[in-house]
Amino acid sequence: MVTICDVGPRDGLQNEPEVLEPATRAELVNRLAATGLPRVEAASFVRDDLVPQMAGAEEVAAAIEPREGVEYAGLVLNERGYERLLATRLDRVSCTFAATETFNRRNGNAGLDEAVERVQAIVARSERPSTVTISCAWGCPFEGAVDPAIVADLASRLDGADEVVLADTIGVATPRRVRELVERVRPAGVHLHNTRNTGFANAYVALEAGVTLLDASVGGIGGCPFAPRATGNVATEDLVYMLEGDGVETGVDLDALVRVAEWLEERLGRVLPGQVYRAGASTAA
Repeated sequence: MVTICDVGPRDGLQNEPEVLEPATRAELVNRLAATGLPRVEAASFVRDDLVPQMAGAEEVAAAIEPREGVEYAGLVLNERGYERLLATRLDRVSCTFAATETFNRRNGNAGLDEAVERVQAIVARSERPSTVTISCAWGCPFEGAVDPAIVADLASRLDGADEVVLADTIGVATPRRVRELVERVRPAGVHLHNTRNTGFANAYVALEAGVTLLDASVGGIGGCPFAPRATGNVATEDLVYMLEGDGVETGVDLDALVRVAEWLEERLGRVLPGQVYRAGASTAA
């Protein structure tokens, strides 16, 4: 059985022009949890002035209605963010840094080595399970293609983390490259964007190569404010449709997930990138 983590309330909404109130974002988390998803990334503990879409992370966390069997995660970029998360009841600490110098400086105001050290410090003191995501693992908007050896070396420095995830932040990866890097690094999971329509093929080969965790975002919303033209994550309902149709158990109620996407479409006031919620969840031939 594969674990799907819906990152819509965090990675999905952080790139939206409309800022949803903490209560609405918490409702999104609660609706996602009710579909059977085993993990939801609920909030990001970053500066409000840099990412206003994530303002009020503590309010979001406080309004979550805990559901048995669901793990709630929060993203932190530094120890101050970690302290904020620690004061909430979220279950998992998610950290991230990029595989390139330039992206780290643009995204976190730190060089690569400093960014790694920040994450190592958080993981070392974390009182909760930790996931570290290496972003731009296949390509960087500023430095281009990333050497797989660099990613492998970075992953080897994260032996204290409970999970390591590789992220295709700008959606440039292709199936062969995903398979090769996953087989080399052996991460717990991958975080994929469908920017160039390769995200679902990449997810499939990542599973074949041994990952057990897939990030996705309801409705296919998302992107990175610090990466030009980095559009949405793979849509959670599209991913579940593909996997369940091929006999891969997810534990997610697809019809319920489609209803969440429809609800979110109304809140954002636009058609979302996901396709299954518009076409319908029927698997009839």
